[in-house]
Amino acid sequence: MFSRRDFLKLSSAGVAGSCASGWFGLLANRARAAGVKHKSCILLWMAGGPSQSHTFDVKEHSDFKAIDTTASGVKISEHLPKIAEQGKHLAILRGMRTGDPNHRSARYLMHTGFRQGAGGGVAHPSLGAVVSADLGRPEFELPNFVAVGGTEGPGYLGPKYSPLIVDDFDRGLPDLKPFSPQADFDGRVSLVDELDKAFLEDYGADSTKAHQANFQKALALMKSGRTKAFELGNEPDAVREKYGKNKFGQGCLLARRLVEEGVPFVEVALGGWDTHQDTPKRIKSLSATLDPAMGALIGELKERGLLDTTLVIWMGEFGRNPKNGSQHYARAWTTVMAGGGVKGGQVIGDTGKTGEDVKDRPISPADFFATVLTAVGIDPTQSFTGRGGRPMPKVDKNAKAVSEVFA
Repeated sequence: MFSRRDFLKLSSAGVAGSCASGWFGLLANRARAAGVKHKSCILLWMAGGPSQSHTFDVKEHSDFKAIDTTASGVKISEHLPKIAEQGKHLAILRGMRTGDPNHRSARYLMHTGFRQGAGGGVAHPSLGAVVSADLGRPEFELPNFVAVGGTEGPGYLGPKYSPLIVDDFDRGLPDLKPFSPQADFDGRVSLVDELDKAFLEDYGADSTKAHQANFQKALALMKSGRTKAFELGNEPDAVREKYGKNKFGQGCLLARRLVEEGVPFVEVALGGWDTHQDTPKRIKSLSATLDPAMGALIGELKERGLLDTTLVIWMGEFGRNPKNGSQHYARAWTTVMAGGGVKGGQVIGDTGKTGEDVKDRPISPADFFATVLTAVGIDPTQSFTGRGGRPMPKVDKNAKAVSEVFA
């Protein structure tokens, strides 16, 4: 990953920084027939594991009541009214079954689609890195992968596909202007570039090439007018208020601005979902942050003609015990998709009256990832090339996309 410190290094006098920026064919043909070009994905990551019984799979015994959405027969938590207004765009997947209730390994699983240690212990790339590698444009001035808050890294794909980490929304991207006069800065950049090229000729390792590519990308970013997409101060106050004046809300607004500029992947994290105590109170508070931001994001993407080309995902590493929403629960839980060619206004999977197990349409992590990649226009049956020419699958070979999502 690269952060503001990397930009600081680059723009300082030394210019020393490095910043980085059968199933599929059928579904892809259907998408093309509908005139849909998938190009962007926004992941709303609920760190800690959100309780499905307090959000998108409310039961009669749940602490919260269920309310109607704009999709016939689809109900969600009473504390998500803005999201309920977007119900006709939502595909709610209530049959997630992953079997990993441990934060660290489950986070890895739901960011990569693979269990830790799979493939001989190789580090798998996160979803953002995969989308960046397949849909990102090398010549694009902005980063192809941006994250608000923490995320997983690029794994074996290397630093070229690391995310730009953003934390400050009021000043845009910091440290883009050099601290020395422009002429002096340009001279130092030229010198560093010559040294890098000479080093690359002698030591043409992948890491050296990645450093050179990232250095050039950072220079292009410093000169680009597209960086105004990061300047949320240009948005009317009413719009910023609509999303919520908090890190998650402003992160969702930034995500909308970035996909408008063509950034293929943005992840926005909302922490605090590890609700072992005071569960109803804490989830009500979290919902007050989630609801306006996610509702506004989907609504504005639709208004601006971007929802068909932008897949929005809501998920965490697992769910919570459906009896009370407290303990970790990976046997039956929920994720949500909207946009990107997904058929909205539907629920896929059923956890019955108690929510303790999937009664209909279980979805594995591999199936989920095959669905996501298909939705954004990436063939999940294809592989990357690892070290030594080793083929590295993007998803497990037995994965099958959830066809109902596109029905």
